Amino acid sequence: MAFKTFILASLLCMICLPIHADTLLIDVIDKEPINSAAGLLRPKNAQTMAGVKSQFGEPEKTYPTVGEPPITRWSYPSFSVYFEHNLVIHSVVNKPKKPLNLQ
Repeated sequence: MAFKTFILASLLCMICLPIHADTLLIDVIDKEPINSAAGLLRPKNAQTMAGVKSQFGEPEKTYPTVGEPPITRWSYPSFSVYFEHNLVIHSVVNKPKKPLNLQ
């Protein structure tokens, strides 16, 4: 009898727990501008660091290389570029900064 009471109490406790899940914002990915002059031109995969600098100029900020293989990040005003060794592996559009609500 005590075991049945324990099981019943456990089940009731689990039902009462709040349910929480992360929300994946897939729609944001679809809203990213295309990688062209009509959208937002940014480096393409396998482009070299020298090629990125010649096409887009010096980055606003460079982050230290981390990990193995070495991954480096460069930030430009509208996008960030990720390199493995000296080749582009990904470029992403920077999210707009949210205005501070100081109320």
